[in-house]
Amino acid sequence: MSTLKAPNGKLISVLLLVFLGILLIACYPGNPQSTFDATGPVARSQLALFWVIFWAAAFVFVVVEGVLVYAAFKYRRKPGDGDPHQTHGNTKLEIGWTILPSIVLVFVAVPTVITIFDNANSPDPEGALQVDVVGEQWWWEFNYPDPTDPDNTLVTANELHIPVDEVVNLTLDSNDVLHSFWIPKIAGKVDLVPNNLNTMWIMGEEEGTFFAQCAEFCGESHALMRFWVIVETREEFDAWLASERADAIEPTDPLAQQGKAIFEGPQAQCWSCHTIKGSVRAQGKIGPDLTHVGRRTHIASGIRENTQEKFDGVDL
Repeated sequence: MSTLKAPNGKLISVLLLVFLGILLIACYPGNPQSTFDATGPVARSQLALFWVIFWAAAFVFVVVEGVLVYAAFKYRRKPGDGDPHQTHGNTKLEIGWTILPSIVLVFVAVPTVITIFDNANSPDPEGALQVDVVGEQWWWEFNYPDPTDPDNTLVTANELHIPVDEVVNLTLDSNDVLHSFWIPKIAGKVDLVPNNLNTMWIMGEEEGTFFAQCAEFCGESHALMRFWVIVETREEFDAWLASERADAIEPTDPLAQQGKAIFEGPQAQCWSCHTIKGSVRAQGKIGPDLTHVGRRTHIASGIRENTQEKFDGVDL
């Protein structure tokens, strides 16, 4: 006769330690991707909808599991019991458990539809700041049109600057494959579909720098397709916008001059993909605009901090 072996104590200890480590991973205090720390009206309305659905699901779970546990204990087979009475359908019960889920679905559907339409329509469709977003493999292009001069559109990459407490209207497009625009603390995901413009609006209610990313698998470097949202005062935003619209400053430092010569030279061919405003040769459109790349907090699609320390010893 075979006997069951007791669980190995060491194995259980190792599994508990692994499980504890997984829990600790989720305890990062910065929570850059937490949707529970909403800092904008769109994210806050979506969080409120989440709680409605969560408590509806919790109610269903408690009722179903409660009935299941009660029935399992109440009607469990006891020694000497014969076969139970066989029931072949109960019309009242079947009607009941059809109507009850329908009521729950209505309870969930009404706030869902209201939230969808509220978030789909910008509260300021005409007067708000307009930014055109283009998804690329694997970086983000942000275009700030000039309402007074169509030829003065600011083109930048991987950093979205917006003024605090103001509506910002976004158009979303893709130049290649499906992408998904997601700023966890400010707004939920909206897809970028080739040859189909989508729109959304956002508002940041707290100043700061917020992590954002592509949330749709778009190829081998999808995990590195990040960007940053800088929410700042209107004065800071206007100053940034004016400085970004200007041409690149002509370098005077010998090392910077050498870098420019390499960038525009025939061997590196950087100019064939990238633009530097003010440069006659560097007018490429395939890669990000690098006119004021030195002012950005991050480069390489937001994955590397743009500081000297981060590049010491790095072969570019």
